[in-house]
Amino acid sequence: MAVRPALLYGSECWPVNVDNVQKLRTTEMKILRWSGGVTRLNRVRNEYVRGSFKVAPIPEKLTENRLRWFGHVMRRDDEYVVKRALDLPEKKRGRGRPPSTWWTSMAKLLKTNNLPDPTTLDRMSWRTVIRRADPT
Repeated sequence: MAVRPALLYGSECWPVNVDNVQKLRTTEMKILRWSGGVTRLNRVRNEYVRGSFKVAPIPEKLTENRLRWFGHVMRRDDEYVVKRALDLPEKKRGRGRPPSTWWTSMAKLLKTNNLPDPTTLDRMSWRTVIRRADPT
């Protein structure tokens, strides 16, 4: 019960990429197997181990946390510090691929889940929408 909050602490602000999600998934399964007394030598599938503990996959919770925080930020007024900080990198970037930022990863997440931005203004409808969002 205490491991998942520790793994996802501050994940609302991470610019998440595939490597981060895979590391979280691996760590969670190691802990679930350890707490269930199941080793890889037992050849028990991860879905069965997860089903015996009745926990949702960690990418789903990660997506839900990030979308929940996005809704909080978008509902605040324009003078709020966090909302003003979204536009901070104003200088021109150098050559090469730009690094992944929170804003770019959120835009990608919103696009893949077909979530419109104005939906965040109504808290209850946003809450029901993000609980149905598919993790990517």
